[in-house]
This record gives sequence, C-alpha cells and structure tokens, in this order.
Amino acid sequence: MNIFNFTGNLGNDSDTRHTTSGKVVCSFSVAVKSGYGERESTNWVRCFLWGKRAEGKLPGYLIKGQQVAISGELSNREYENDGVKRYSLEVNVNTLDLIGKAGEQKPQPKAQNTRDDFVDDNIPF
Repeated sequence: MNIFNFTGNLGNDSDTRHTTSGKVVCSFSVAVKSGYGERESTNWVRCFLWGKRAEGKLPGYLIKGQQVAISGELSNREYENDGVKRYSLEVNVNTLDLIGKAGEQKPQPKAQNTRDDFVDDNIPF
C-alpha cells in the first residue's frame, strides 16, 4: 500500500488547468520540513488534485503559506532539465485538510487556465 501522510505549507498559489483530454487538475507545491536546528531540511512535494475536487471551491483556499495536511499516493518522477537528471516527489492527493483558524482561511478568486496545449504527460514541472 502506497500512502504518504504529511503536513506542510504551500509554496505557491494553486494552479488549475484542463488537460488535452478534458480532465481538470489542480497542482501546487508543499514545503515539508524535517529535523531540527542545524539539521533541519525542507523537501518540496508536488501535489495534484483531480476531477471534481480540482473544479470546486477548494483550490481558492490553496494559497501561498496555507498550512495543509495531506494523504495520497507518492511517486518519485525522474525528468531531465538542460541535460541534467532531476527528481520530483509527487503526490496524487486523496485527502487534504486545511490547518489553521477558520478566520484565517479565506478563498481567493482564481482565474481558470484553459490552455488546450496542457498534456497529462507534461505534469512534472
């Protein structure tokens, strides 16, 4: 069973797009800290919401700095950038909880990206 549970803060506002096959995907990055003191480090995890959850009101709450608790399926995608192999931790989100006081969570209006050239295979950034 591949379940990855973590908490962290969004490093950017979420981005909702339509794939060429018509699927809706909402993507965002989460900073996950581990260790403490001089040994503290931050790992970045790319997260993806699909379908109705990506179309609903939730993406409006996914703004830079928002703390979240996420559970989902983890993958480690390999890609090449300028001839250099790189790796990206990615999660297809199953559950997402907003953490913080209710008064701090205000949805932000988001423009929908309707680019037709967004392809499922190009999701790693």
